[in-house]
Amino acid sequence: MPPSFHMILRESLSRGLDNATTPTEKGGLNMSFSKLQTFVGLAAGILSIAGALAAFFRPAPQKAELVAIVQDAKTGKTVPDATIEILTSRDAIVTTLKPNGSGKARYPLDEGHYRVRVSHPRYSPEVRDVQLMSSQSTEIHVQLRAPAIRAPAIAPAISDSVRRLFHR
Repeated sequence: MPPSFHMILRESLSRGLDNATTPTEKGGLNMSFSKLQTFVGLAAGILSIAGALAAFFRPAPQKAELVAIVQDAKTGKTVPDATIEILTSRDAIVTTLKPNGSGKARYPLDEGHYRVRVSHPRYSPEVRDVQLMSSQSTEIHVQLRAPAIRAPAIAPAISDSVRRLFHR
Protein backbone atom coordinates (compact mmCIF):
# COMPACT_ATOMS: atom_id res chain seq x y z
CA MET A 1 0.00 0.00 0.00
CA PRO A 2 1.42 3.41 -0.90
CA PRO A 3 2.40 5.73 1.93
CA SER A 4 -0.13 8.40 2.91
CA PHE A 5 0.41 12.10 2.32
CA HIS A 6 0.82 12.72 6.03
CA MET A 7 3.53 10.07 6.29
CA ILE A 8 5.43 11.57 3.35
CA LEU A 9 5.08 15.08 4.76
CA ARG A 10 6.23 14.01 8.23
CA GLU A 11 9.23 12.15 6.76
CA SER A 12 10.10 15.08 4.50
CA LEU A 13 9.98 17.56 7.36
CA SER A 14 12.10 15.32 9.57
CA ARG A 15 14.83 15.13 6.87
CA GLY A 16 14.77 18.85 6.10
CA LEU A 17 13.09 20.53 3.16
CA ASP A 18 16.12 20.50 0.84
CA ASN A 19 16.87 16.79 1.16
CA ALA A 20 13.28 15.60 1.25
CA THR A 21 12.22 12.92 -1.19
CA THR A 22 8.86 11.43 -1.95
CA PRO A 23 9.18 7.64 -2.00
CA THR A 24 7.05 5.67 -4.39
CA GLU A 25 5.55 2.26 -3.91
CA LYS A 26 8.46 0.57 -5.69
CA GLY A 27 11.01 3.16 -4.67
CA GLY A 28 11.96 3.90 -8.29
CA LEU A 29 11.25 7.65 -8.46
CA ASN A 30 12.67 10.19 -6.09
CA MET A 31 11.60 13.83 -6.40
CA SER A 32 12.94 16.59 -4.21
CA PHE A 33 10.49 18.80 -2.34
CA SER A 34 11.74 21.90 -4.15
CA LYS A 35 10.97 20.27 -7.52
CA LEU A 36 7.49 19.43 -6.28
CA GLN A 37 7.00 23.05 -5.21
CA THR A 38 8.15 24.22 -8.65
CA PHE A 39 5.73 21.88 -10.39
CA VAL A 40 2.78 22.96 -8.20
CA GLY A 41 3.66 26.64 -8.70
CA LEU A 42 3.82 26.27 -12.49
CA ALA A 43 0.51 24.40 -12.56
CA ALA A 44 -1.15 27.10 -10.44
CA GLY A 45 0.23 29.83 -12.73
CA ILE A 46 -0.98 28.10 -15.88
CA LEU A 47 -4.44 27.59 -14.40
CA SER A 48 -4.60 31.24 -13.32
CA ILE A 49 -3.67 32.48 -16.78
CA ALA A 50 -6.14 30.09 -18.41
CA GLY A 51 -8.92 31.35 -16.13
CA ALA A 52 -8.10 34.97 -16.92
CA LEU A 53 -8.08 34.27 -20.66
CA ALA A 54 -11.41 32.45 -20.45
CA ALA A 55 -12.96 35.45 -18.67
CA PHE A 56 -11.44 37.86 -21.20
CA PHE A 57 -12.72 35.99 -24.26
CA ARG A 58 -16.17 35.29 -22.83
CA PRO A 59 -18.78 37.05 -24.99
CA ALA A 60 -20.31 40.15 -23.45
CA PRO A 61 -23.89 39.78 -22.29
CA GLN A 62 -26.42 40.76 -24.94
CA LYS A 63 -28.23 44.04 -24.42
CA ALA A 64 -31.96 44.37 -24.13
CA GLU A 65 -33.88 46.50 -26.62
CA LEU A 66 -36.72 48.89 -25.89
CA VAL A 67 -39.14 49.67 -28.72
CA ALA A 68 -41.62 52.48 -28.05
CA ILE A 69 -44.55 53.06 -30.41
CA VAL A 70 -46.30 56.41 -29.94
CA GLN A 71 -49.85 56.97 -31.24
CA ASP A 72 -52.74 59.37 -30.84
CA ALA A 73 -55.29 57.63 -28.58
CA LYS A 74 -58.28 59.00 -30.49
CA THR A 75 -57.21 58.52 -34.12
CA GLY A 76 -54.56 55.80 -33.82
CA LYS A 77 -52.21 57.90 -35.99
CA THR A 78 -48.55 57.96 -35.12
CA VAL A 79 -47.07 60.94 -33.30
CA PRO A 80 -43.57 61.23 -34.82
CA ASP A 81 -42.67 64.52 -33.13
CA ALA A 82 -43.20 63.27 -29.57
CA THR A 83 -40.34 63.21 -27.07
CA ILE A 84 -39.48 59.88 -25.44
CA GLU A 85 -37.34 60.00 -22.31
CA ILE A 86 -35.87 56.82 -20.87
CA LEU A 87 -35.11 57.14 -17.17
CA THR A 88 -33.70 54.89 -14.50
CA SER A 89 -35.95 53.79 -11.65
CA ARG A 90 -34.56 56.80 -9.73
CA ASP A 91 -35.60 59.21 -12.51
CA ALA A 92 -32.10 59.85 -13.88
CA ILE A 93 -32.29 60.41 -17.65
CA VAL A 94 -30.60 57.69 -19.68
CA THR A 95 -31.47 59.09 -23.11
CA THR A 96 -34.01 61.12 -25.05
CA LEU A 97 -35.43 59.80 -28.33
CA LYS A 98 -37.65 60.96 -31.18
CA PRO A 99 -39.85 58.40 -32.93
CA ASN A 100 -39.39 57.84 -36.67
CA GLY A 101 -42.12 58.47 -39.26
CA SER A 102 -43.96 55.31 -38.23
CA GLY A 103 -44.02 56.40 -34.57
CA LYS A 104 -41.33 53.90 -33.45
CA ALA A 105 -38.16 54.50 -31.49
CA ARG A 106 -35.62 51.77 -30.64
CA TYR A 107 -32.82 51.87 -28.11
CA PRO A 108 -30.45 49.18 -26.71
CA LEU A 109 -30.22 49.12 -22.92
CA ASP A 110 -28.77 46.99 -20.16
CA GLU A 111 -31.10 44.59 -18.40
CA GLY A 112 -33.10 46.26 -15.66
CA HIS A 113 -36.04 48.43 -14.64
CA TYR A 114 -36.68 51.68 -16.51
CA ARG A 115 -39.30 54.40 -16.65
CA VAL A 116 -40.42 55.71 -20.06
CA ARG A 117 -41.94 59.19 -20.23
CA VAL A 118 -43.57 60.30 -23.50
CA SER A 119 -44.58 63.92 -24.00
CA HIS A 120 -45.85 66.26 -26.71
CA PRO A 121 -47.08 69.86 -26.48
CA ARG A 122 -50.60 68.94 -27.71
CA TYR A 123 -51.03 65.90 -25.43
CA SER A 124 -50.93 64.95 -21.78
CA PRO A 125 -47.68 63.17 -20.87
CA GLU A 126 -47.69 59.39 -20.35
CA VAL A 127 -45.35 57.42 -18.10
CA ARG A 128 -44.72 53.66 -18.21
CA ASP A 129 -42.54 51.42 -16.06
CA VAL A 130 -40.83 48.59 -17.96
CA GLN A 131 -38.61 45.67 -16.98
CA LEU A 132 -36.07 44.76 -19.68
CA MET A 133 -34.49 41.32 -19.96
CA SER A 134 -31.10 40.64 -21.53
CA SER A 135 -31.20 39.57 -25.20
CA GLN A 136 -34.91 40.41 -25.48
CA SER A 137 -36.81 43.17 -27.23
CA THR A 138 -39.59 44.80 -25.21
CA GLU A 139 -42.26 46.74 -27.10
CA ILE A 140 -44.50 49.30 -25.44
CA HIS A 141 -47.44 51.08 -27.06
CA VAL A 142 -48.04 54.57 -25.74
CA GLN A 143 -51.29 56.29 -26.66
CA LEU A 144 -51.24 60.01 -26.05
CA ARG A 145 -54.49 61.75 -25.15
CA ALA A 146 -55.41 65.39 -25.53
CA PRO A 147 -55.47 67.16 -22.17
CA ALA A 148 -58.83 67.53 -20.48
CA ILE A 149 -60.17 71.03 -21.09
CA ARG A 150 -61.69 72.76 -18.10
CA ALA A 151 -64.57 75.09 -18.64
CA PRO A 152 -63.73 78.55 -17.37
CA ALA A 153 -65.34 79.48 -14.09
CA ILE A 154 -67.65 82.14 -15.56
CA ALA A 155 -70.97 80.47 -14.73
CA PRO A 156 -71.01 81.55 -11.04
CA ALA A 157 -70.09 85.10 -12.01
CA ILE A 158 -72.95 85.28 -14.55
CA SER A 159 -75.48 83.84 -12.12
CA ASP A 160 -74.47 86.36 -9.44
CA SER A 161 -74.86 89.20 -11.92
CA VAL A 162 -78.28 87.96 -13.05
CA ARG A 163 -79.43 87.54 -9.45
CA ARG A 164 -78.40 91.09 -8.56
CA LEU A 165 -80.15 92.42 -11.64
CA PHE A 166 -83.50 90.85 -10.76
CA HIS A 167 -83.34 91.22 -6.98
CA ARG A 168 -82.96 94.97 -6.70
